[in-house]
Amino acid sequence: MILIAESGSTKCDWLFYQGNHCVSETSTAGFNPYFHSEEWMIEQMRFNPQLVEVAKRVRAVYFFGAGCSTPNLKNQVSRSLSKLFTNAEIEVDHDLTAAAYATYQGEPCVSCILGTGSNACFFDGNEVYEEMPSLAFILGDEGSGAYFGKKLLTAYFYRQLPEDMAADFKERYPELTSSTLVEKVYRSERANVFLAGFMRFVVKYKERSVVKKWISEGFDLFLKNQVICYSEAETVPVHFVGSVAKVLESELKQSLMKYDLRLGQIIAKPAEHLAKYVLDYLEPKR
Repeated sequence: MILIAESGSTKCDWLFYQGNHCVSETSTAGFNPYFHSEEWMIEQMRFNPQLVEVAKRVRAVYFFGAGCSTPNLKNQVSRSLSKLFTNAEIEVDHDLTAAAYATYQGEPCVSCILGTGSNACFFDGNEVYEEMPSLAFILGDEGSGAYFGKKLLTAYFYRQLPEDMAADFKERYPELTSSTLVEKVYRSERANVFLAGFMRFVVKYKERSVVKKWISEGFDLFLKNQVICYSEAETVPVHFVGSVAKVLESELKQSLMKYDLRLGQIIAKPAEHLAKYVLDYLEPKR
């Protein structure tokens, strides 16, 4: 049995394969070695009975995750996986690589992530190239769930929301004060996930002028900083994975049109598409 895992910061989807057939699937909290310790990751896996049940029978784990961008961070995740999957060969790679593999359709492309965080790369069919670094939710992640969560919270606490939106927010999140907000953002291991958790409220009011402005500016910044930097962007499809790209698909299309960029696929949950690439291209080489 092999496991193929696709992890953002919020959620990790695990697919169980026997040969070329997916026999089961499950999910855990997302793993990000920037924010999570090895012990925390091991604990999350051991909380999942499906992973524990098959652990000894797994011969290979392909794990693609947010934050797995350097050898040190990859090794951190690899060590955690090896504690549970003791008989398996472990392969750990970046979530950008997963986005490239999941969206690949036989031609070079720019592949983007718009979920809890945001990032982009160019994939020529052989190598994944990252032109600009991801600066994460404090300095970067433009157009992501965390980005729009920050916009909403800033506007609410600075009393810049329309009255009805502010009243709805207060009713929905009565326990949230400026003090608890600071605690959640500056002392939590999952601050980016907390911020992205307000996307449902943002989407509810996406037709309001203030929110439309956030969305337009956020996507424009993302495209300027992370996509247009690739000289190939004007001639290849630009693909997207992630929940934010999907729920704001029409708004994303409008932003792409401003820059004469060609939209490729938008895939909310890329795990199955990633698995097909792994089985077709990576597993035969093992």
